[in-house]
Amino acid sequence: MSLLDILTFPNPFLKNPAQPVAQIDGQLQAVIDAMAETMYQAPGVGLAAVQVGLDKRLLIYDIAAKEDGRQLHVLINPKIVSQEGEIISENEGCLSVPEFRSDVKRAAQILVEGADRDGNPLRFEAQGLLAIVLQHEIDHLNGTLFIDRISSLKRQLYARRVNKQIKNQER
Repeated sequence: MSLLDILTFPNPFLKNPAQPVAQIDGQLQAVIDAMAETMYQAPGVGLAAVQVGLDKRLLIYDIAAKEDGRQLHVLINPKIVSQEGEIISENEGCLSVPEFRSDVKRAAQILVEGADRDGNPLRFEAQGLLAIVLQHEIDHLNGTLFIDRISSLKRQLYARRVNKQIKNQER
C-alpha cells in the first residue's frame, strides 16, 4: 500500500460534489485500503475520497480509541436521511484544512444510509462524535468544507493566511 496525498484548501477539487460509486470491485477495495493507511498515518478519524482526489461517494472512519485497536468502517454512497437536534462540534478540525480548528453547528442525531465495503446495505442512527464525523465526511462528498459552516469573517481570515503561505512558498 502507499499513502495518498491529502488535498488541502484552497484546492478547487474539494468543492466538487462526488459521483456515486457504481461498482464495488478489487480496485475499490485497494482504494479503501490506501485511504485507511492514509487516514491512520495523518492521523485522522475520518477521510472522504474527494480529500485524496477521487471523485467517488466513499468515506471511511474510525472513532475508536487507540487502546481499543483499529475499527475501520466504510460507507459507500452514504446519505443523511434525517437529522434532529443541534449540538456544537467543539474545536472541529480537518485534514484538508490544516492548522485551523473551529466550533461548528451540527445535528445532534442523524439517520444514515449507504453500503459497507462489500456492498451490503446499511441504515443506522448516529449521535455524539460519530454523528459529527459522518456529517463532516458526507459534507466533503457534497463539496462542502467545515469552514463553509463557520462565520464568513473566520473563513476569510483563514483564507488570507493560507494564501499568504502559498505566496511565500512561491518565492
